[in-house]
Amino acid sequence: MDFLEHTLVVLHFIGLASLLGGFLVQIRTSPRVVNNAMVHGIVTQLVTGVLLVGIAESGDDPIDHAKVGVKLAVAVVIAVLVFANRRRDALSTVAWGLIGGLTITNIVIAVFWS
Repeated sequence: MDFLEHTLVVLHFIGLASLLGGFLVQIRTSPRVVNNAMVHGIVTQLVTGVLLVGIAESGDDPIDHAKVGVKLAVAVVIAVLVFANRRRDALSTVAWGLIGGLTITNIVIAVFWS
């Protein structure tokens, strides 16, 4: 079970890198778009995150359901923004900033909320 959990954590980090990298690569570009890295990154984050919570639920350690709920809510908002804008020729600065800002917010929640 440890191997599966560690593999999911690695995939979760890869999803994070893809989502954040897809955002950061566009800092100096115009027009900004939702690229494939962002789409695949948020899908990977959601799937691996849910699976990690499922594995954690099967163990003996207590789970902070409030933290999980907040992180899931933020990830769902990111997913809605990504999927709602993925076919557009240009992404508004507000939508692009929200995707990046919420991604960073989820990282901060994961690290500092204990």
